[in-house]
Amino acid sequence: MSMTAMDLVAEAKSQILEVEPATAQAALPSSLLLDVREPAEFEAGRLPGAINIPRGLLEFKIGDHPQLAQRDADILVYCKTSGRAALAAVNLKRMGYTKVRSIHGGFDAWSQLGLPVETETTQFGD
Repeated sequence: MSMTAMDLVAEAKSQILEVEPATAQAALPSSLLLDVREPAEFEAGRLPGAINIPRGLLEFKIGDHPQLAQRDADILVYCKTSGRAALAAVNLKRMGYTKVRSIHGGFDAWSQLGLPVETETTQFGD
């Protein structure tokens, strides 16, 4: 049986822990934020303090980040709506990361709730 992208995401979500944006925000002081969107999406707006590793490069690049090298680090993964984050979280679990959670609804849900967002600014201001 062949699967669609949505089937893959649904399967991934059944294997990971998803948390609501407010729960994720409360966990922030002790958690690392991993944004798996593309660089242009990240630059347009992101959760404060997030580390950007695009989904397509994640498995190859995650070990390059000292903060993310610890397999027991508390990691909150997000993307735009949560599909890419769910797929990323499953693979991180398979790679031995033990405390990976995905933010339900992703960046869109976070910003719709009015939670803090960072955007790129130049040294001269906006």
